[in-house]
Amino acid sequence: MLRFHTAGESHGQCLTALVSGLPLGVPVDLVFINRELRRRQAGYGRSTRMKLEHDQVAILSGVRHGQTIGSPVTLQIENKDWANWEDTLPVEDKPVPPEKQRPLTQPRPGHADLAGALKFNLHDARYILERASARETAARVAAGALAKPFLRAFGIEVLSHTVAIGAVRLERAAAWEEIVGACQDPDAEIRCVDAARGAEMKKLIDRAIADRDSLGGVFEVVAHNVPPGLGSHTHWDERLDARLAQALMSIPAVKAVEIGSGISNAFAFGSQVHDEILYDPARRRFTRPSNHAGGLEGGMTNAEDLVLRGYLKPISTLRRPLRSVDLVTKEPVKAAYERSDVCVVPAAGVIGEAMAALELAAAFREKFGGDTLEVARRIFSAYLTQLQNF
Repeated sequence: MLRFHTAGESHGQCLTALVSGLPLGVPVDLVFINRELRRRQAGYGRSTRMKLEHDQVAILSGVRHGQTIGSPVTLQIENKDWANWEDTLPVEDKPVPPEKQRPLTQPRPGHADLAGALKFNLHDARYILERASARETAARVAAGALAKPFLRAFGIEVLSHTVAIGAVRLERAAAWEEIVGACQDPDAEIRCVDAARGAEMKKLIDRAIADRDSLGGVFEVVAHNVPPGLGSHTHWDERLDARLAQALMSIPAVKAVEIGSGISNAFAFGSQVHDEILYDPARRRFTRPSNHAGGLEGGMTNAEDLVLRGYLKPISTLRRPLRSVDLVTKEPVKAAYERSDVCVVPAAGVIGEAMAALELAAAFREKFGGDTLEVARRIFSAYLTQLQNF
């Protein structure tokens, strides 16, 4: 079983990811992992912390000579900002000088501050926001950078692009080749396949910056060349559509997930929605003239591109704070402000790629198994032969 866990806080010493279940022999490329981390930090409207961190991964276990060895892989990303917080959030039990204390008693609407403070009976939401922070997603991206080369060994690629920022939206489907092109530059500011529409998105972010506001939007993750039959129809928690929806929904600020054209499908007739089935005798495979289902039917992949969209609310921390109530005094206050982004849609797309890749890799491992990559390849090859002889 492929699974992963992360640990670490926004202003702690480091972030850690533990990935288990990869077979022996998966190539591990530090340059690629760090490139993925760089892509997560890029984007127009990010905070100054992105200039401070310059995330780099250290591999502590599970890899030798550039390949997995079948045991758990431990990844670590140093938090450069820890130097500014070591006296505020010390690991050992010691008094913190008043000038170093940074309590957060003014919960931000839309953030985990108040719900977490109530849950744990804390009148300082600092411990809540430290783990709830999207900084944790750097560890997810590092973990996803292990799943991607595993999938690539079987011809599967996972990428993303920006569909909308605020009210500015790409009003057409993006071809796979366009998405590949949009992802070539790791420092891409918007990652929209339409340059003119991307420029409009930047202008809208400029407006939000000037207004001390924030913006949400929509990213789309596409998995290309996915074989049919990953996932299951037999149990609710084994359906791959449900697992992928949960994976994307777990990303901070994502408040809705769409598979294929699921939202517009709800307002159409069935004859306009369901993807008709054709057969290509030359390629010896079933084909579809459309992909409204987003590559998933009955909880299983159907060999079409997997298309997932994450809908992000605007970032909860505003430089023009909203009304709140102090956790201690219960008096009306303005919500706290901590260094924050204005827009994170392109970065969220990279996180979405990682989460989708991890879930796809897990489903792939469940179906094909194999203690080593070579054994998994042989099993997969036999499956492709089965499909051709169907």
